[in-house]
Amino acid sequence: MRKIPMIIDTDPGIDDAMMLTLACASEELDVLLVTTAAGNISQDKTNYNARAFLSYIGADVEVARGLDKPILRELEVAEDIHGESGLGNVDLPAPTLQCSERPAVQAMVETLLASPVPVTVVATGPLTNIAALLLAHPEVKSKIKMISWMGGSAVGGNMSPTAEFNAYVDPHAVEIVFRSGLPIVMSGLDVTHKAYITVEETQHIAAIGTDFSDKVVKMLTFYLGVMKRTPFHAENYDSTIRFHDLCAVAYVLSPELFEGQDCYVEVSLDGVTAGTTVVDYMGASGKTPNVKVLHSVKREAFVEQFMQAVEAISKRIK
Repeated sequence: MRKIPMIIDTDPGIDDAMMLTLACASEELDVLLVTTAAGNISQDKTNYNARAFLSYIGADVEVARGLDKPILRELEVAEDIHGESGLGNVDLPAPTLQCSERPAVQAMVETLLASPVPVTVVATGPLTNIAALLLAHPEVKSKIKMISWMGGSAVGGNMSPTAEFNAYVDPHAVEIVFRSGLPIVMSGLDVTHKAYITVEETQHIAAIGTDFSDKVVKMLTFYLGVMKRTPFHAENYDSTIRFHDLCAVAYVLSPELFEGQDCYVEVSLDGVTAGTTVVDYMGASGKTPNVKVLHSVKREAFVEQFMQAVEAISKRIK
């Protein structure tokens, strides 16, 4: 069976590292390229973290540097959530993977054009790099199978009362991508706050007993301690850790784990609602749906998939 060719645009970030774990453990995916976005932390740090984490887990993949700031706004980061380094209190060995000589947009264009089949693009940070790609090179649209993005929200936000962080950081990029005409799947807060692992379940990861599983638990524990309360938090909020970014890859691997609805979605660009993704669930606008909005996940199967990925990586790097 042909593997699914994939480009990942990411801003590591603790949950981004968990996403990369799943992507690189899967035998069904062929990760052709990783590009780094400025979001959770600065571009310097996200690029370093991507290279350090991928080097540590033994992934041989090109890592290209993306844009340093959003299209029209100043960058706002989330070091309060991910720590100053971006990976909580976990130290990784210096990366053996070097930063690509190709900037992100060039690397994406050349990778897409070289692929014999359309490529799935997974984005787990602000959509700055993806928007720049589509603006500068609309000719590559036919080479993109779909964009699976972790971002946005139908009801409430975690960066403002109505806006999710990735959409808030670069709403203009969201608008460009949502108007591209490409198939888009949005894993917003509506589903990602249902995609959680419990503290008890992390002990099953700890029981794997490898340096990698220990680092995973350490990152998740740090994440638990700094997560913000939002309209979506579970009743057992103080003992659950949300796997936001993991959803974007998990959907590609196992769409049957998720439920969603095709909707027309647009984004607010400024003012108090900047970054708000307005989801027309009722079809009141009369406009053609442009995004598949996920809202539910089979949590236990989702967590089991992640645990298997941690075991696979642990065996690989012993």
